[in-house]
Amino acid sequence: MSAAFEPVRIEAPPPPWGRSLRRWLWLGPLLFTMLLPFAWMIALSLAPHAGNSFSKALRGPWDLSQYRALFAGTNVGRYLLNSAIVATLVVACNVATAAMAGWVLGRRRVPAERFWTLGVVATLMVPKQALMIPLYLVMARLHLIDTYASLVLPFAVDAFGIFLVRQFVTQLPIELEEAARVDGATDWGIFRKIILPLLQPVLAVVAIQSFLANWNSFLFPLVFVDSDRLRTLPVGLALLSQTEHSVDWGFLMAGSTLASLPVLAVFVVFQRRILSGLLAGADK
Repeated sequence: MSAAFEPVRIEAPPPPWGRSLRRWLWLGPLLFTMLLPFAWMIALSLAPHAGNSFSKALRGPWDLSQYRALFAGTNVGRYLLNSAIVATLVVACNVATAAMAGWVLGRRRVPAERFWTLGVVATLMVPKQALMIPLYLVMARLHLIDTYASLVLPFAVDAFGIFLVRQFVTQLPIELEEAARVDGATDWGIFRKIILPLLQPVLAVVAIQSFLANWNSFLFPLVFVDSDRLRTLPVGLALLSQTEHSVDWGFLMAGSTLASLPVLAVFVVFQRRILSGLLAGADK
């Protein structure tokens, strides 16, 4: 007596456009809320007579007069240079200190290692605005007010970067370091030839986060710098856009568009490193 076999029903997978449609149904509104302010900024920068009205800006007419005025009658080139110098120096210091301190706290046995780690985490709970007056007094006593040092030194060490690198180091296989030590490598050689290449994804995240924070910094450069030759781009644009009775929105938006271009360029160039750094520890 032969057993009866029931036919197996194989359901066809849903079409790819169906999954894409469902994804865009909830991603579309979120993307719209993010792109609308950017579109508003660009439209106002191109419509000199629109004021702050988005509808008037969309109707035009559009021209580049605001951008020409920005470069012709202001020190925006100097502001751009100052922002680039400060952001570059702070990023370099943050990456160096985060890599070295994070490796030591994550791998080496140091006295009161738990205390130092908790101290680093505790500093993340203190708003930077609360440190403004103490930092200003320290910079004043060191005669560093209105210098590049006042814009770089207070931010040369970033607690978030140190903690992020420390957590990443704890997930790295220690056998690599032990094998190098058996071969006679020094601590500096291990750090430079083995640890640094492995830290590239997380250090990319530290560098990009530090660049974004310092490029857009406004409060501390406003307080620590008095002269026009050392002003950074956010402070310079805020002061230039203030007229006697109102704000020149078209002029301000032209400067804001200019200031956002380096940020967009950094993200486009390093987006793969950003994602790989954020997901580096997911499979460990």
